[in-house]
Amino acid sequence: MIDIRPFNSLGAADHGWLDARHHFSFANYIDRNRMGWGAIRVWNDDTIAPQTGFPPHPHNDMEIITFVRTGAITHRDSLGNEGRTSAGDVQVMSAGTGITHSEYNLEDEATTLFQIWIYPDQTGDKPGWGQREFPKAGREGGFEIVASGTPAQDNALPIRTDAKVAAATLKAGQSAQWTADPARHQYLVGTGGKIRVNGIDAQPRDGVAITGEATITVEALENAEVVLVDAR
Repeated sequence: MIDIRPFNSLGAADHGWLDARHHFSFANYIDRNRMGWGAIRVWNDDTIAPQTGFPPHPHNDMEIITFVRTGAITHRDSLGNEGRTSAGDVQVMSAGTGITHSEYNLEDEATTLFQIWIYPDQTGDKPGWGQREFPKAGREGGFEIVASGTPAQDNALPIRTDAKVAAATLKAGQSAQWTADPARHQYLVGTGGKIRVNGIDAQPRDGVAITGEATITVEALENAEVVLVDAR
């Protein structure tokens, strides 16, 4: 099953400094038919104005992955971690028993990012945070895993859940394949240009919810960047 979630059907919240689109119910956007996809609970498509951001706020028992598309985001947390994650790179936060963090766009340009929340396999673990650079050349023409529940195997950032987060940068005419377990849940979003997923067209920033597929083929009808999550 492949279900296209058009961008204009997503939840929306414009706070002036933050223009957010919600693929699943979040904050004041409630849709009982979009409470998540398998273990994936949140997928937010955020545009953050320059010199603004999220002030300190708490999380617990959630794996939070931030994929920066343009600009950069600066993280600080109650564990003493601090880091700047720029376009194309990724940060992960395991909220565990509780962590307070802030995320600011300290740049002179807007920052765009995907923030993805996935339920952990177990609760009550110590919180943690990490970031890593992922040169775009590593995912040209195919998927590169950037965060994983088996990080050593996948050479990726660690998350405490049976899931993988992958990205691909495709030129028009290129395609990338993902081998999937039909019993699992995949969700992907393409940016920049149109894509085709197992023969079904999707516009930029549409959500594509997938289950029951053994192979996922993403064709770029135009130059595109694709982020995919494969979860239980």
